[in-house]
Amino acid sequence: MGLIYLDACLVIYLAERHVRWGKLVADAMDEFPDVDFVISPLVKLECLVVPIRRADLVVQRAFADVFEPFGTLAMPESVYLQAAQLRARFGLKTPDALHLACAQHHRCQALWTNDNRLAQASHGLARKILK
Repeated sequence: MGLIYLDACLVIYLAERHVRWGKLVADAMDEFPDVDFVISPLVKLECLVVPIRRADLVVQRAFADVFEPFGTLAMPESVYLQAAQLRARFGLKTPDALHLACAQHHRCQALWTNDNRLAQASHGLARKILK
């Protein structure tokens, strides 16, 4: 059974039931019933900033519910060191470099995203799943 890492933007689409993208993400996940979908503490951080800023407890709870079925991958120091390499080589933003490094560290079979730059820098690991 493989692991597919979900970028924060996809988790946001799921939690907020985004009109255009939410169902597409859920449908794509349904096509892989034998895969474990995973996130990191960084995904949780990125998802929760806006609802915490707005003191929106309903949306915070929606995110907690969406996080529940996903495994959470650890981010040891080696992930941060690999992220520094990725950031320096490919000009990624720090969060994107950390997402990619975390997926690489845990040998995920894919990192699903909606980010073109991340997909280009990953040499095939990151896949833009929304067209």
